Amino acid sequence: MRRTRVVRLLSILAVGAALTACVSSRDTKSDLAVPQTVPPSDLTGLTLQVGDQKGGTEALLRAAGELDNVPYKVQFSTFTSGPPQVEAATAGKIDFAVTGNTPPIFGAAAGAKIRVIAAYSNEAGGDQILLPVDSPVRSVADLKGKKVLVGKGSSAHGHLLLQLQKADLTVKDIQLVFLQPADAFTALSQGQADAWAIWDPYTALAQKQLTVRTLVTAEGVSNGYGFGIASIAALQDAKRNTALADLVQRIARASRWAQAHPDQWYEKYAAAIGIDPQVARVAQSRSLRLAIPINDAVVASEQKLADAFAQSGQIEHKPTFAEFVDNRFSDVLSPFWNTAK
Repeated sequence: MRRTRVVRLLSILAVGAALTACVSSRDTKSDLAVPQTVPPSDLTGLTLQVGDQKGGTEALLRAAGELDNVPYKVQFSTFTSGPPQVEAATAGKIDFAVTGNTPPIFGAAAGAKIRVIAAYSNEAGGDQILLPVDSPVRSVADLKGKKVLVGKGSSAHGHLLLQLQKADLTVKDIQLVFLQPADAFTALSQGQADAWAIWDPYTALAQKQLTVRTLVTAEGVSNGYGFGIASIAALQDAKRNTALADLVQRIARASRWAQAHPDQWYEKYAAAIGIDPQVARVAQSRSLRLAIPINDAVVASEQKLADAFAQSGQIEHKPTFAEFVDNRFSDVLSPFWNTAK
């Protein structure tokens, strides 16, 4: 795949950003009433609006056959990253999306009208800080004074912050530039930046298409969590709430299928989003997210990350992450939880 085609492919993802709106109100009520479950027959005619990133959720569900025989319609909208998904959910543009570990924190800090209803985990190896191969930078400490690109509020933003803390640096010690993946890809390829904090599949794409090397990965530093977030409006609507209970099970089941059928998944994922099959294999071999419970350890880890963002001045308000967790679907999700260490 030629570099221009890669940049064009990344740029397509920006289309969904038009759906976003500013988060302007604060709603941190911890408990929402759970509406009565409705029978599947009552979901006919319902369209569940689902945010997606680079084909992740839709491609996974289709590959696993989990979009067959759905009693409601699912319409996917593509977003560049998690923060616009959170904003779109608050604005009532989408009902649900899967994000990384940082977008819900930024949303909570801004009083987003969302709740975290599902959690996922991997080893975080796909979150990396990339450098030009000939860069003199050999450690995170060497990033002092350097221009570092990252998507604001993304999992890569969280990873970068934690790596800086580990190296006794702050965001004020670097030239932090917020760019979405397509623009960052171009900037790094043209020598306009010293480093890029990014996540899969963009990490794998850059490693295939650019002459880069990895400075550090997020393994052992960031928690690797992903979250299913739902709008409060959807959770308060009987039909949408019932559909969400079904959808999160389908996503968890699809991830189990992908884990059990990796070769089929890599092939279908590559075809779905139009990338090199080897890039797809690399990305999904380290970034497939399996369902986990939203337990005290998960909440505590996210609170620690939220505290770090607040202390760094990257968010103005330090949220209490637990107030944005809604475990109403834990009973239906528990059979799919991955508890292996």
